[in-house]
Amino acid sequence: MSEPVRTAPFAAFEWLISARYLRARRKEGFISVIAGFSFLGIMLGVATLIIVMAVMNGFRKELLDKILGLNGHLLVQPLESPLTDWKDVADRINGVTGVRLAAPIVEGQALASSPFNASGVLVRGIRSADLDKLTSIAKNIKQGTLEGFDEGQGVAIGRRLADQLSLRAGDTVTLVAPRGAVTPMGTTPRIKPYKVAAVFEIGMSEYDSSFVFMPLVEAQAYFNRPSDVTAIEIYTDNPDKVDAYRKSVAEAAERPIFMVDWRQRNSTFFNALQVERNVMFLILTLIVLVAALNIISGLIMLVKDKGSDIAILRTMGATQGSIMRIFLITGAAIGVVGTLVGFLLGVVVCLNIETIRQFISWLTNTELFSPELYFLSKLPAEISAGETAAVVIMALTLSFLATLYPSWRAARLDPIEALRYE
Repeated sequence: MSEPVRTAPFAAFEWLISARYLRARRKEGFISVIAGFSFLGIMLGVATLIIVMAVMNGFRKELLDKILGLNGHLLVQPLESPLTDWKDVADRINGVTGVRLAAPIVEGQALASSPFNASGVLVRGIRSADLDKLTSIAKNIKQGTLEGFDEGQGVAIGRRLADQLSLRAGDTVTLVAPRGAVTPMGTTPRIKPYKVAAVFEIGMSEYDSSFVFMPLVEAQAYFNRPSDVTAIEIYTDNPDKVDAYRKSVAEAAERPIFMVDWRQRNSTFFNALQVERNVMFLILTLIVLVAALNIISGLIMLVKDKGSDIAILRTMGATQGSIMRIFLITGAAIGVVGTLVGFLLGVVVCLNIETIRQFISWLTNTELFSPELYFLSKLPAEISAGETAAVVIMALTLSFLATLYPSWRAARLDPIEALRYE
């Protein structure tokens, strides 16, 4: 008796039988339902992972751009003596390679008030030339102008603060500082009205509602610092490599200084954001895992239901490898198609996330992603090719692994044992 002809792995008949098993007949409807739920689970799991990770990436990037667009990458503060030599120090630091801007600032807290309302604010005194280089402010002026900022006594305020105080460019805002003139009766608050020269909108609610920019000379007089400044904000070409600039900046300062970078100033916030991102990834991965378990249960039931088919195929000469590949293709097809559809769905949603948010807000008559709660005025999403590839590879891997045991079990059945399943 001649040896049976062995076919190549993944031959056409294996694909044909797998395709027929995927198209369940009426009596196999329950198996078809399980396969359908497995497909939906993997599709929704992959899509949700891609969407959530893209939103988290966009959220972090937008916040980082807003924070670093307004605050320096390095903050230089004085040690031992006040920064009375701030002009020379700033000029020397500006000459350091990689430093884009070294801006002396005077900062202080105050109460901003109008005839309609009042709010606590952070007043930052800065030179007009330095303010023009802060594109997050200079390119987002909604009312008024920054021309002649140093010469006048006008201030620039955020749009949300302007709305809260019911002010527009040209109106007058009154600033009240707790430390004003020193009298025999003690220190009295300093109260002074200022013209609103410009209204800006960064897009981050916390900054748009609390920042007031004032000419540096005026801020020095207002906060009783006639000859020194609070600190020097340093903006570099690459904030991620801020450590590389520390030594050069310290040498250029030529005086005792204390430096704090943007990561230290915002460490709690960004660490919490990273932890939340990792936890969300782990939780949403469980959706894909549950869907993969559904593939296992569906295939095991299919193997039991197809016992006579396995017996016939083995009798006709099909090898154990062929039987295993048939069921492997059947189960993997669910995972592969579900992953690809989930990938496409996730990308489409990410590309239209703001439109979808606005539509849902209109449909439910509620404000989703409130700027006061989430800091940003719109819902951001940035797809990372590496993370998206990792999600797709993870889903495909789980789908393939889920098929191994049922396929192996089907291949282990000999014709006589297979008939017992009937």
